[in-house]
Amino acid sequence: MSGLSIDKISMRFDLPDGGHVQALKDVSLDLKAGELLSVLGPSGCGKTTLLNIVAGFLAPTEGQIVLNGHKVTGPDAERGMVFQQGALFEWMSVRDNVGFGPSMKGMPAKEKSEIVNHLLDVVGLQDFKEKAVYELSGGMQQRVSLARCLANDPDVILMDEPLGALDALTREKMQSLVLKLWKETGKTIILITHSVEEALLLGERLLVMAPRPGRIHKEYRLPFADLGVGQDLRDVKKHPEFAERREEILGMIWDMEEEIMGRAEEKA
Repeated sequence: MSGLSIDKISMRFDLPDGGHVQALKDVSLDLKAGELLSVLGPSGCGKTTLLNIVAGFLAPTEGQIVLNGHKVTGPDAERGMVFQQGALFEWMSVRDNVGFGPSMKGMPAKEKSEIVNHLLDVVGLQDFKEKAVYELSGGMQQRVSLARCLANDPDVILMDEPLGALDALTREKMQSLVLKLWKETGKTIILITHSVEEALLLGERLLVMAPRPGRIHKEYRLPFADLGVGQDLRDVKKHPEFAERREEILGMIWDMEEEIMGRAEEKA
């Protein structure tokens, strides 16, 4: 069966003092191959924990992740991760970073070179392929991270706040690139973000998660990701439904943050 199934996932972290934190509770979701999902919610709602479970970095307390008919039991090249900070090898060139995965697989040099050159063209870094990563801007480093992820040809791309540290103009350019790559590659993408606008722009499906224990509060199916492919994202933001959804979700998250602050004050 093609696609990703998140089946009744719960995650509890036990503390040294004998207490525990229930990070996630009974989260279930099915994603078809090629869907783009954005996830947002208040701080501490378990967004990154859920992503790490899908990646195989964490084993859930309950439930399972099933990808293309088999259970996820650990990290695997079928799931690629793009982190907020690129997690690149700064001493290596751009070309060697992108080609690292294929090299580890023992791919023939000619085939690897073709893949790397193609991806450098796709992300607009062909002229920088011999540069060391530390010589690049933040936006360029994230382009390298995307290309390196794609070089492994994963079925699912997991993105944990990948654009959060970028300036506004660079972030918008990267958002357009993510949409372009999504359409051209047909990859399934799960994107974690704290930005409501970004979640709206990049999610054909959008999940709002509730405060701890993290669970799905509301799901939206949206037209903006498709509209944003090949179109100026500032024009997409002028869509009448965009402002309506933005205000609705902002209000939802504001109320959740107020609830969290109220709990904290009660404990104090």
